[in-house]
Amino acid sequence: MLTVSDDFVTRLAQRAAEAEDLRRLPDATIADFRAEGMGRLLLPARYGGEQAPFSAILEPVRRMAHGCASSAWTLGFYILHNWMLALFDERAQDEVFTDGPVLCPAPLAPTGRGLPVEGGVRLSGRWSWATGIMAADWVMVGALCGPDDEMYPALALLPADQVRVEDVWHTAGMRATGSNDVVVDDVMVPEQRLVKVADIYAGTAPGAALHGAATYRWPMVPALALVASMPALGAAEHVADVFAARLGERVLAYSGVAQKQQPAAQIRLGDARVRLRALDGLLRETVATLESMVADGARIPRAVRARARVAAAHIVHESRSVIADLLESSGASAQFLDSPLQRAKRDVDVISGHVVFDYDVSRELAGALEIGVPISPIAMV
Repeated sequence: MLTVSDDFVTRLAQRAAEAEDLRRLPDATIADFRAEGMGRLLLPARYGGEQAPFSAILEPVRRMAHGCASSAWTLGFYILHNWMLALFDERAQDEVFTDGPVLCPAPLAPTGRGLPVEGGVRLSGRWSWATGIMAADWVMVGALCGPDDEMYPALALLPADQVRVEDVWHTAGMRATGSNDVVVDDVMVPEQRLVKVADIYAGTAPGAALHGAATYRWPMVPALALVASMPALGAAEHVADVFAARLGERVLAYSGVAQKQQPAAQIRLGDARVRLRALDGLLRETVATLESMVADGARIPRAVRARARVAAAHIVHESRSVIADLLESSGASAQFLDSPLQRAKRDVDVISGHVVFDYDVSRELAGALEIGVPISPIAMV
């Protein structure tokens, strides 16, 4: 099975500052990613892919974040979106996967409108958060489709040359994701390049049964949330590693005391390690539950999907807290721009703002569904 090499992670770390300055992934990183072949991980076998179990994506994204959380987020979504493309109609997949995996950003909020015409829709709209758009081959966007009195949320797929990119991505963190806005002006999207969000959420999209693999029956929100939590967890693990290494050499200003001799620093490190181990256990339990149900062909209940979402939100919430605690004991030198510690903190601070990681909403949905309280039919679970 495909894995991420240590050399690749090292190169991500070496280019982290460059990627941040560029506000996109360097061309060399895109070239390395293609050469590593990671885009094939969840690609269907009929198109030359690995067709690996869905959970196989999690560890590579987590590992890449040891080099650069922002790059891991972008590359992880490139991998994930090939999986999402495998949920579309067979005709769309034949068109898109002609040459294997593609780079396909996917701003999913339904901020576009697809007006019905013969053979499909005419699509217009503007979408934010188009991660990886600067190197895109195709683009997948969310839209309200159908007539005004029967609108339904759907995903629409179109070539990257049919969208306009608006340069808006000036942020404190996650700068290398290049998550600019995209605009579409009255573009025809054929029906085979549309898929209903309800089917994506439930794991019943057209492609779910096409490839004869449980991989493509995973429901989207748990899939999205767990993959997107991995850059935060990987970054927190890396910060703990760097903090431990610094303890061996850091001498505190004014006192002249080696920090490794301070019980407070030892406590911070021990606390971080056990919290990260707990997150690893939560991740494994959540994945095992979902994979067992998917393998059995069961439709995943909303309550189970909500528990997966809140698990991912907790992983991000706790990873962010671990990083903050370790930086609090790392001194002012950790704030220099060449320090990976400050970059990891800024990146994870921004990750935590993603809608799927809203900690209050995630916990509310999980609690409500457990006790049978009605929730919105379009809630993100």
